[in-house]
Amino acid sequence: MRDFAAIDFETANSERTSVCSVGIIVVRGGEIVHRYYSLIRPEPDYYNHHNTRVHGLTAADTESARIFPDVWAEVEPLIAGLPLVAHNKPFDEGCLKAVFRMYRMDYPDYPFFCTLQAARRQLRHLSDHRLPTVAECCGYRLDEHHHALADAEACAAIALTIL
Repeated sequence: MRDFAAIDFETANSERTSVCSVGIIVVRGGEIVHRYYSLIRPEPDYYNHHNTRVHGLTAADTESARIFPDVWAEVEPLIAGLPLVAHNKPFDEGCLKAVFRMYRMDYPDYPFFCTLQAARRQLRHLSDHRLPTVAECCGYRLDEHHHALADAEACAAIALTIL
């Protein structure tokens, strides 16, 4: 796969609609051509301890952030015509569909690929298939795991290697 957009969401709480950050890496011709990151005011707008412990974001970080439709208005032209790729597609695609529903936006049925599923098929020798492990196997060092942009870039590196 040489043309795609790798995407990663972080959530504020257990609700899939509570996206609080998004990272996107746009790849064309096998090269990264655009990096996009934004904080998002989550809905519902509260953070649980577990999620904050994972990604480090708090309500103070997103209190003045834009809501999802405003962020997506910037994202949409960047990813137009591209398939989306995520490491653990059910989570990221689930978040995307949930916020589209919540804001009553028309979901355009993005084609979605999963580097986690591909890694489980192709890299069976790995001790686990977590994003940092698979990324390292594909030659990418992930230093800021659970930062949406860093995770999206790791996902892009994996996709370029195994998809």
